[in-house]
Amino acid sequence: MKTIYRFLALTALMLVACEPEFKNPVDPDNVDITSGSADFSVYVAVGNSLSAGYMNGTLYKSGQEYSFPKLLADRMKEAGGGEFTQPYMDDDTKDVGGMMMGNLQILPPKLVVDAGDKAVERINEQPTMTLEPHPGPYNNMGVPAAKIYHYVFNGYGNIANMASGTANPYFVRMASSPNASVFEDVLAQHPTFFTLWLGNNDVLWYATSGGAGTDQTGNTDPSTYGPNDLTDPGVFAYIYNQMLQALTAGGAKGVLATIPDVASIPYMTTVPYNPVPLDQATADALNQAYAQYNGALQQALAGGLITQDEATRRTIHFQAGKNAVVLVDEDLTDLTSLNIPSLRQATADDLLPLTAASVIGQPDPNNPNLVMGVTSPLGDEYVLTADETAKVRTVTAQYNATIRALAQQYDLAVADMAAALDELAAGLRLDDNSIYTANYFSGVETLPNLFFSLDGVHPNRKGYVILANRFIDAINAKYGSTLRKYDPGYFDTNISILPHN
Repeated sequence: MKTIYRFLALTALMLVACEPEFKNPVDPDNVDITSGSADFSVYVAVGNSLSAGYMNGTLYKSGQEYSFPKLLADRMKEAGGGEFTQPYMDDDTKDVGGMMMGNLQILPPKLVVDAGDKAVERINEQPTMTLEPHPGPYNNMGVPAAKIYHYVFNGYGNIANMASGTANPYFVRMASSPNASVFEDVLAQHPTFFTLWLGNNDVLWYATSGGAGTDQTGNTDPSTYGPNDLTDPGVFAYIYNQMLQALTAGGAKGVLATIPDVASIPYMTTVPYNPVPLDQATADALNQAYAQYNGALQQALAGGLITQDEATRRTIHFQAGKNAVVLVDEDLTDLTSLNIPSLRQATADDLLPLTAASVIGQPDPNNPNLVMGVTSPLGDEYVLTADETAKVRTVTAQYNATIRALAQQYDLAVADMAAALDELAAGLRLDDNSIYTANYFSGVETLPNLFFSLDGVHPNRKGYVILANRFIDAINAKYGSTLRKYDPGYFDTNISILPHN
């Protein structure tokens, strides 16, 4: 099913190889590889989709094989590390990802590029994975979609809870028992070393939903949260600390990862605020259509109901050339009693998620005579306003302050993924002078420098290799180990451009 981003320029055609092959010729026998003060014999990854190896909009085996924990574990083996198991999706033949529950598709297959119409879309294959338990233990306990409080929820892997939305199909597959929590399954393995990267989803879902959720700061009861809400920083700190107490009780060492700015990922930065091209005649006609609305704003201003600044912000005006979309802003003064909707045009401070690209310029499904983003405003789910972005960044900063403070308290390493994404935004230069960017895919010529996969949220293979190297740097610096790093140039992106179906 065609889904998103048809207006993006996907200009060249290529089939990118998907076979996992580690083309690193270094002979470990000729290198002094040590674990330092760390013990890698039982390494367990605590995390979410970023630890699971999620890419291109789903979880599938050839992506999982390049999860950063798997890459780390392969290097740890050279320094005395043990076996590392992952809950692989059993779709060896098609490798499409997704999941079925009976005849119902509950998780989608991967994203690919259709060479025929140059659109990013879901591959035209039905998932081969079915929802049924495959109990572990697994060393990679990355559970896609998990927020920090989900990790300690008993029953998160109970298939009976699927109907109520309180179970996660990925954990249903890997849970040791229906009522175990993810963290209980982590501790049962008695890890000697761990990575802990949680908190991303606690801000991500709010951002990608256009701020449709609630900032729950001050609410310490996660059972009352909606799926797109921001997790209270106090709840995050309490659970995170409890996890570290339990993980380090037996002397295990580990590395904590900070939370990147989710408002800076391609999913949130690719669609411009002003994607509406108009000629002068069309602009004039639209200005006439909004004349009554603009006049009503002036009456509200004259009546002292809004300020001049707000009246200016809310005034709709089009011109020849590129124009900002029209949107609903719930933070504007409520004038609905005067039949004045809360409309304005987007500014450069507003972020439009990738999903907005599929609706901008299209007929309104409720009124085909109206055009989405032009004569029919975009709803809240298609815009993260500047105020909402500020909330995301405030909460993220509080999470990261907790992570850094607890790392110091428990004497653990820190992999600063927040800084890594900031560097990507400016162009991340590696040791070999190659430069990687946080741009979205825009053609085959961009592939060598892309960090992100087609979903605009998760890394591609090269991206996960870069993340693994960041963890290796943090581990070596803290524990005096000499784990080898990878060369991202030897890896492909796992972005597939396929013939038109």
